[in-house]
Amino acid sequence: MNTLLTLKCDPSKADAITKQLAIALENESWIQLLRPQGNKTIISKEVLPNGPGVIIASGGSCGGPHQCLHHASNLDNSAIASGQWLQKQGFDPTNCVIINPLPLHHVSGLMPWWRSRIWQAEHYWLTPSIMRDPNKLNEYCKPIFHKRIGSFITSLVPTQLQRLIDNQAGLEWLKSFDLIWIGGSKLSEKLANNARRKQICLAPCYGATETAAMITALAPSAFLAGQNGCGNPLIDVDLRLTQRSSLEVKSPRLASFVLKNGSLKKIQDNNGWWQSGDLAKLTMVDCLYQLEIIGRADTAINSGGETIFPEILESKLLAAAKKNQIPIQYILFLPFKDKEWGEKLAGLICWESKLTTSEQNRQLKKIEILLKEWQPAERPCFWQECTELEPTDAGKFERKKWQDWLTINH
Repeated sequence: MNTLLTLKCDPSKADAITKQLAIALENESWIQLLRPQGNKTIISKEVLPNGPGVIIASGGSCGGPHQCLHHASNLDNSAIASGQWLQKQGFDPTNCVIINPLPLHHVSGLMPWWRSRIWQAEHYWLTPSIMRDPNKLNEYCKPIFHKRIGSFITSLVPTQLQRLIDNQAGLEWLKSFDLIWIGGSKLSEKLANNARRKQICLAPCYGATETAAMITALAPSAFLAGQNGCGNPLIDVDLRLTQRSSLEVKSPRLASFVLKNGSLKKIQDNNGWWQSGDLAKLTMVDCLYQLEIIGRADTAINSGGETIFPEILESKLLAAAKKNQIPIQYILFLPFKDKEWGEKLAGLICWESKLTTSEQNRQLKKIEILLKEWQPAERPCFWQECTELEPTDAGKFERKKWQDWLTINH
């Protein structure tokens, strides 16, 4: 009979938890990884396929939140593919040192540790508290960097990069790496250009829980040369687009099943393709596809006959706000029903520091001036301050959560 182990992933105990995970895998168990305050999903052992494997929560690249079941072989294949990609860039995976600041309960944090197992590479965890303090972070990592026994690689989300890049200690830490995979959400043009100016070796990538993390990556040399997008598919991945530009993926490491509403379902169609929730462009360059993510299909709205992508507008406004010294920390555009337009946008805003009412009004007037050049359907009808607004540890906003917050607070 299959066995199921549940692990709450306290970041301060990551080493101990991954030891438990490794033992459970050897015993051919299924392991459900939960966030530190997460609730266990009731899963019947009888419905589980043969292990070993890992069950990881997904916010839902398509179809809403669910649990992804990945057989250990899927995660092995993912690690092997990323290792082969590294070799093409001139790195020896066995000689890499992996610094991991991402949460174990998320596929983005699980996979760096898993890669270290497959590559036989060194791996170090970083806690969220260390990541929030660039000075402390730099001092903590100096003994590791001073070893200089191999190539240093890490994975970040854009919010972490933004926090570090304009801090002297944070910048020193970033420049210690030979390669930084950056994913989780779209990298803004402003942040990408800042990273290029400061010669940070970013490798923008794309992946999902359902794909066992990254399926495309852009070489740091190409990024520094000015290329945008998420790079080429890894060796075990095929990509295509639907007529409506939704990205579809075919790979032997797609999730075995997803658990939703108490039952297991396959995510692939009969030909092995999985449709993600992202809209994309595929451009052929030197006989290889280059992937660019346009936005989320499930967050696009129709306003007055115009298709609007809130995430693109958020990035655009944040870049303009930084250029014009408007102190925005986070911003989120959310739809609400409108009889005439179908849907219109509202703006949630979190300032970098507490502002008086008069100062808020002054900054909002500056924002309104910036928005005069936008199409009417792209402009928020109203703004709502939200001091609690922040992304998850994986760098994404839980839009339904903040939609509910807006409904209650406006």
